[in-house]
Amino acid sequence: MEKVYEGEYRFLNILWENEPISSPKLVQLCNERLGWKKSTTYTVIKKLIDKGIVKNENTIVSALVTKEEVDRQDSEELLQRTSKGNIPAFFAAFLKDRKLSREDAEHIRQIIDQMED
Repeated sequence: MEKVYEGEYRFLNILWENEPISSPKLVQLCNERLGWKKSTTYTVIKKLIDKGIVKNENTIVSALVTKEEVDRQDSEELLQRTSKGNIPAFFAAFLKDRKLSREDAEHIRQIIDQMED
């Protein structure tokens, strides 16, 4: 999947919340929530169609990818960019100046336990 940029991600959040949705209604929502003009919304729809991320059939727009897929790609990109894929180094940097509540620490332990081989 091609990279999703910030404006595209904000658009996709509106789409995910409302899909399938008519393109005129999507234009209206993007104007209300993002302050976009009609032409901006249609330009983003076209870009995302070209990237294979959304489809527009008979003026009904829907996503071809989930929010989770896009978030996972962004997370992987951040991990690679900041820590060269080294998960312990990433966590150490991310948590360096933070205090975790007992509940957060336990939740992280549970996630790690579920992910172990």
